[in-house]
Amino acid sequence: MKNKLAFTTVALGAAYLMRNKDARQKLKQQFQSFTNSKRS
Repeated sequence: MKNKLAFTTVALGAAYLMRNKDARQKLKQQFQSFTNSKRS
């Protein structure tokens, strides 16, 4: 049951990001800044 819930959440998030370009860009920027801060 827990796995199914996690999968549903991921699927909904992916669908949302596919439809919403601004959210996708924002997430990409956050991810890049996160990886950059981990490196330095």
